[in-house]
Amino acid sequence: MKLIRTLTATLLALALFASQAQAHRLWIKPNTTVVSGENEWITFDAAIANGIFNPDHHAYPLERLTAWNPEANKIELQNGQRLKYRSVFDLNLTAEGTYKVFSASRTLVARWTDENGERHFWPGRGRTGTEAEFRKQVPQEAADLQVTDAANRIEVFVTAGAPTDAVLKPTGQGLEWAPELHPNDLYTGEAVTFGFLFDGQPAKNASLTLVREGEKYRDQSQPITGTTNAKGEVTVTFEAPGMYFLEVEYEDDNAEPPASQRRGSYSAVVEVLPL
Repeated sequence: MKLIRTLTATLLALALFASQAQAHRLWIKPNTTVVSGENEWITFDAAIANGIFNPDHHAYPLERLTAWNPEANKIELQNGQRLKYRSVFDLNLTAEGTYKVFSASRTLVARWTDENGERHFWPGRGRTGTEAEFRKQVPQEAADLQVTDAANRIEVFVTAGAPTDAVLKPTGQGLEWAPELHPNDLYTGEAVTFGFLFDGQPAKNASLTLVREGEKYRDQSQPITGTTNAKGEVTVTFEAPGMYFLEVEYEDDNAEPPASQRRGSYSAVVEVLPL
């Protein structure tokens, strides 16, 4: 009975941990995405949260964020502060065009079972695993060894004056948004095609979810969902204006050794205006 109770408790803990991990959303939310004046400022929140735009878990580390000006050159975040549940910062838009704030990472992830039946995970939460470290630290002949090439990206775009596209160009690394329509030019009632790439190639069968702000005040989340086609594209129509959290998940079996699977996650915040 004691063993059964222990196993049951362990399974419940694992299930709870898994559900919490799935619930966490990473987002960078601006107070607005478009300004028209000269030398304007936009302020941002960045958080790892259970809900949409409700910071309640962890502040996102500012040192992981990078900002680009309209010429795709790095600029500094201003007035940054890390609070308990969210980080805050400002961006000074000194030139006309589109700016990007983002964080991108890629790592090898391994899981295996040792000779005692104990499960192991590498490289550990918050760490980045390289191939060289993998060869040194992970037993290559371990039972049930699973190795994944995991790429993660979060970003947001803001524009001063007329929009530009230099910061929209894909890098060819990981899961990326390759927008046909400018991210700061979204309106209700218009069909919008979202295109995604993984390592520069169409991300086929990626799942897309869009959730409008105010989720906690609705009976249901009311997400917009879709799956990309062979071109890595999916078309949606926004019925209501507001800030939206965009999340995309992708996986395939086209990884290069030592990985056997590729996974990508992407999230962004977009603002939809009334037509």
